[in-house]
Amino acid sequence: MAQEFVEYVTQDGDRWDLIAFKMYGDAYAYEPIIVANPHVPIRAVLPGGIKLRVPVRETPVLADPSVPPWKRGGAT
Repeated sequence: MAQEFVEYVTQDGDRWDLIAFKMYGDAYAYEPIIVANPHVPIRAVLPGGIKLRVPVRETPVLADPSVPPWKRGGAT
């Protein structure tokens, strides 16, 4: 069975969209990360040292900025 989550430790200045881009290649895919971490307050900028559970995505997301978000796949 595949691992369902990976751990990510925030760095000072991380934002939800930056984490989504680092982990998925798509800054718009932050919602599943927020949902998986209800213990973390939703703030514009996160402090460093917070352990987050990042859901593993079954299909890769295209990081090509010329592809419209609705064609990138992943979260709806």
